[in-house]
Amino acid sequence: MFKLSQIGIRNKIANDPYYRFQSLREVAIAVDLGISIDVNQATVDDWLRLPGFSIHQARSLVELVQMGVQLVCLEDVAAAINVPLHRIIPFEPILTFAYYDRLSSLSPEKINPNTASADEIATIVGVDSDFAQKIIEERQKNGKYCNIIELKHRLNLDSELTSQLIYYLRF
Repeated sequence: MFKLSQIGIRNKIANDPYYRFQSLREVAIAVDLGISIDVNQATVDDWLRLPGFSIHQARSLVELVQMGVQLVCLEDVAAAINVPLHRIIPFEPILTFAYYDRLSSLSPEKINPNTASADEIATIVGVDSDFAQKIIEERQKNGKYCNIIELKHRLNLDSELTSQLIYYLRF
């Protein structure tokens, strides 16, 4: 029975990118499966996967990174959310710290389609002014986009364009 339960947890972790880990044991399983969280690319949902992380902490970390702050070590994460380092250390195996040159074309500045103007959206590679306006009109008509999947469905985007936009949008 225990084996079956552990296999079920492994499958959930492997197949659900939003699965919230319930314990450090589940974090260890995720690491064994090759899952990691890049602290300088993590979304609020990524941070909320970690047991004990609050929505406030997750939003604070994401906002700092979006403002250009690079988190380079566990101490930075702990300081950013005002918790003792010993509370972050257990997450060290799943957290990765990579440096991203904000001026590099490899690290494009992400745009929020829920708040950006048509001109800002049109700066995305492969997006012309007509398509940018379509994004704005759909947002005004049916409300904010929750994620890239919803944007894809609402605008009837093909997979190729969706794959491209994922690197330029944040929600």
